[in-house]
Amino acid sequence: MGRDSGEAGTVCPHEYPAAEAGPSPPTSTLTEVCGSDSTPEGLRMLLLGALLLLLALPSHGQYTTQGPPLPKGACTGWMAGVPGHPGHNGTPGRDGRDGTPGEKGEKGDPGLVGPKGDTGETGITGIEGPRGFPGVPGRKGEPGESAYVFRSAFSVGLETRVTVPNVPIRFTKIFYNQQNHYDGSTGKFLCNIPGLYYFSYHITVYLKDVKVSLYKNDKALLFTHDQFQDRNVDQASGSVLLYLDKGDQVWLQVYEGENHNGVYADNVHDSTFTGFLLYHNIE
Repeated sequence: MGRDSGEAGTVCPHEYPAAEAGPSPPTSTLTEVCGSDSTPEGLRMLLLGALLLLLALPSHGQYTTQGPPLPKGACTGWMAGVPGHPGHNGTPGRDGRDGTPGEKGEKGDPGLVGPKGDTGETGITGIEGPRGFPGVPGRKGEPGESAYVFRSAFSVGLETRVTVPNVPIRFTKIFYNQQNHYDGSTGKFLCNIPGLYYFSYHITVYLKDVKVSLYKNDKALLFTHDQFQDRNVDQASGSVLLYLDKGDQVWLQVYEGENHNGVYADNVHDSTFTGFLLYHNIE
C-alpha cells in the first residue's frame, strides 16, 4: 500500500514508487541509489548493488506493502509507515481425522427403577415335571355319624319229622332270628323292611316222596319234588330272590297230601329254611 503525504514521519526519497504492484524494481532506481558512474569501478558498484537487491527480494517475486529492504547506508533518517489493519479471518480448514478410541470408562451408577410394564401374554405350558415325593399324612378325622344298617334275617330247622300237609311247615329249631321277623308258632316270615330278599331251603327226604312249595301271600311260587328210594336218605333243595313289601309273608308247605310228606329230621339229619335282606328299598 502507498503512503499518503499527510502521514506522520518522513518518506525515504529512495523508496520504490508503486512497490505493491511492480514485479521488480526498474533499472533507473539502481542508478538513483548507486549513481551513474560509467567507469569500471562504477560498473562494479552498480553490479554489486543489483546483486544485493536480488538477494533481498521475496521468494515469490513480489514486494510486500512495506517494500524491500534497502542496502545499508543507502538511505538514512527514513521512517517506517503506520502498520496496516489486521486482515479478515481465513476460511476454516477441513475437519481432521477421527482420533483413536479412548480407554473404557468406569461403570456408572445404576439408574432409577422404571415403572412396571404391562403383563405379557401367557406362555406355552411346559412339560410335566417328575412326580414328587408323598406328602406327610394328615390328621385323623373326626368320627362321622354311623349310617343306620337295615337288617332282617333268619335261619331255622325242624326238630321232629311230624309235619302236616297243605299248611305252613313249622320250623322250631332256631339258628338265627335276632330281629324276630320269623314266627316259629306259625312257620311264616313277616316282612318289616321293604326290599329284595333271598330265600333257600334244604329238605331231608326219607320213607316217602316229597313235594314242597314256597309260598308268598297264599300263592305258591317255587316247587320242589324228590322221589324216595328204598332205604336211602335223599336231599331236596331250592332257592329264590323275591322283592317284598312291608307286611308280605313267606313260608314253606307240603302239597298233594300225605303220600308226598317225606320231610324228615333227626339228631343227625336236618331240614332247614333260611332268608335274609339283600338291600332295602330307599324310596
